[in-house]
Amino acid sequence: MARTYPCDRVGLDFIESAPFRFVSTVDLPITPEQLFGVLGDAESWPQWASVITHVEWTSPEPRGVGTTRTVTMRGNIVGDEEFLAWEPFTHMAFRFNQSTSNAISAFAEDYRVIETPGGCHLTWVMAMQPNGTAGRLGMTLFQPVMAWLFQRFLHNLRRYTDERFSTAPPTPNA
Repeated sequence: MARTYPCDRVGLDFIESAPFRFVSTVDLPITPEQLFGVLGDAESWPQWASVITHVEWTSPEPRGVGTTRTVTMRGNIVGDEEFLAWEPFTHMAFRFNQSTSNAISAFAEDYRVIETPGGCHLTWVMAMQPNGTAGRLGMTLFQPVMAWLFQRFLHNLRRYTDERFSTAPPTPNA
């Protein structure tokens, strides 16, 4: 079993005050209910967030504040998450309680959904506090690449939901 490192048990306020924040947005032509269905589906995460290889809910339903799950990422990084917010169809947020990586001392994500005439608008904030001077320097150096990557994940989410909820009629054989 891999060694784990505790992460600071931050609250929702950390998402606004973290030293490193990445804000990404996307408009989706699906309902907030459909989006929450995707976000609640463990199998969907690796389809659009390519750094994630496996998600396992570790708390029974119904989901809410205090719900836990384990997320496995590339590089054999595993994070144990606890949900800080769960407002169906509008808001969810979670933090890492521990991780197999000691590169970060605190980590949280926030997903806010607003219904729009054409579907919904998602704002995703990833908030981090790296460990030590080397971690802060590395994060500062790679901040533009990370911001680009996280926005790309939401473009992937758009592509994934377009395919998952496609209502296009099948193409007839020629």
